[in-house]
Amino acid sequence: MLSLQKAASILGAFSAEQPEWGVRALAAHLTVPRATAHAYLAGLTDAGFLRRTPAGKYRLSWHIAEMGAHLTSALPWFPDARALITRLALEVRSVAFLCILEGEEVVCAIRERHPDADIDLPLDIYLPATATASGKILYAHADLQPREFAALTVNSITTSDEWRTEVARVRRRGYAYSIEEWIMGQCTLGVPYRHGGQVVAAIGVQMSARRYLREERSIRERVLSIVQEEDRG
Repeated sequence: MLSLQKAASILGAFSAEQPEWGVRALAAHLTVPRATAHAYLAGLTDAGFLRRTPAGKYRLSWHIAEMGAHLTSALPWFPDARALITRLALEVRSVAFLCILEGEEVVCAIRERHPDADIDLPLDIYLPATATASGKILYAHADLQPREFAALTVNSITTSDEWRTEVARVRRRGYAYSIEEWIMGQCTLGVPYRHGGQVVAAIGVQMSARRYLREERSIRERVLSIVQEEDRG
């Protein structure tokens, strides 16, 4: 049986830029054997999440769109948040994201990429809470304590003392950043997204560390300005 993480990796590979995959191409993309990629694709097709084209490639099925419609209809703030992610991607010329909590899991629900962004669109759906800007924001405002620390790079937070200091900083500043803590060579800046007075998501931008560190202040000011403008609207 496919694990949820494997299924998420495969489904996350489909995008507007890459709406369909063949077995060979997906295997190379995921760095797995062709037989493994074929088994993944066949399993998801049998489950109704993918469909096979006449050319023998695979696309997302309409079942995915139906499920997404049911999910987002239950979240009255989602359409405005999606529009905000599009605006962030366009104006900051980066990857923009929206993440939510499912229990203690940090889930990336939306990603959009400007064509001129200097990183590729990440495919991970479930993110490490202690190594990402969105995880720091969501955990800080939900007052959650991590069960473990993901030591993904030399910059990752790995102790409770570091975590407490970081959470206090996030609450004080109103934003969070991850500087090569999740992926070497990449940085993220995140801010809380509120609805009805509650933090319901974390939104922000992701880009190369080189660009972020060079333009940190202007990027932060632009993101905060856009979010505050939407709040006033």
